[in-house]
Amino acid sequence: MNWELTKNANPETEIELMQTKKPKLFCGRSNPEFGIAVAQYLDLELGKMTIKPFSDGELWIRFDENVRGEDVFIIQSTNPPDTNILELLLMLDAAKRASARRVTAVVPYYGYARQDRKDQPRVPISAKLFADLISTAGADRVVSMDLHSSQIQGYFNIPFDHLYSKRVLVGAIEDLNMENIVVLAPDIGSVPMSRSYAKLLNASLAIIDKRRPRHNEAEVMHLIGEVGGKNVLIMDDMVDTAGTLVAAAKKARSMGAVSVNAAVTHGVLSGPAISRLKEAPIDRILLTDTIRIPKEKHLDNMMSISVAPVFGEAIQRIHNEESISVLFDIE
Repeated sequence: MNWELTKNANPETEIELMQTKKPKLFCGRSNPEFGIAVAQYLDLELGKMTIKPFSDGELWIRFDENVRGEDVFIIQSTNPPDTNILELLLMLDAAKRASARRVTAVVPYYGYARQDRKDQPRVPISAKLFADLISTAGADRVVSMDLHSSQIQGYFNIPFDHLYSKRVLVGAIEDLNMENIVVLAPDIGSVPMSRSYAKLLNASLAIIDKRRPRHNEAEVMHLIGEVGGKNVLIMDDMVDTAGTLVAAAKKARSMGAVSVNAAVTHGVLSGPAISRLKEAPIDRILLTDTIRIPKEKHLDNMMSISVAPVFGEAIQRIHNEESISVLFDIE
């Protein structure tokens, strides 16, 4: 690179210089298979880095290649354990201190999103705290998918690109060749998502009215809509302990559903989730690969749907300074 060109470069020239170089992709340990899939979509190799613990459990991180002046993308979901969050923050800090031109946090699953407001005394707004930590660690931009609450985008003072799994999941659902579908929203919060899926699939909509007597417990009160004699499709952004999903499936079956299928973006699958799902009257469960699901949690009725191409396309467009609105158009 010519020094005089760099010295006198205007913003347009800087963009052109960045576009002549390929983006640098690095992946943490929360979901390495997903990082490899994104890199393969972009026809790139994942960058080399070392992540290892000290004897007391503290993390030691180092980029094993030069990132000075590079457009760096760090891929890391923040599902449990919490070391995944700390790992992301340390990678962001290391990249910034190594003089990367721009650092983008690619967070397929954004953890701590359920506490997005102060709904009772003496509790934190965890989603806002997490946003502050990512920004402070050195991220210039954040990319995530199917947030538990869309308002989380407003917690950031840096650009936030909110992607949707809808296109990929709708394609997978259509491949099942189901007819007479009713999309069932498992709670009031998932109604907007379920309504948009119902529109795309030319299906009717039903809604579960539930209440939570305690955290991670769901109790169905009413089912609004008609599910008898139909193929039910339950849509949600995440399945954690599977209490809500299983309760909705049982209610639909009790009201005469022909089949019950579920399509969920983030498979957290904690606690009693697998034991509940094994016994649940659910024919198929479609899960994306935003979270790595270990072999011991795989069930015969689970189908993995990759959203790596969506993230790969977003990364390419961000690197080229192109619009990515086509990727998060949910209509």
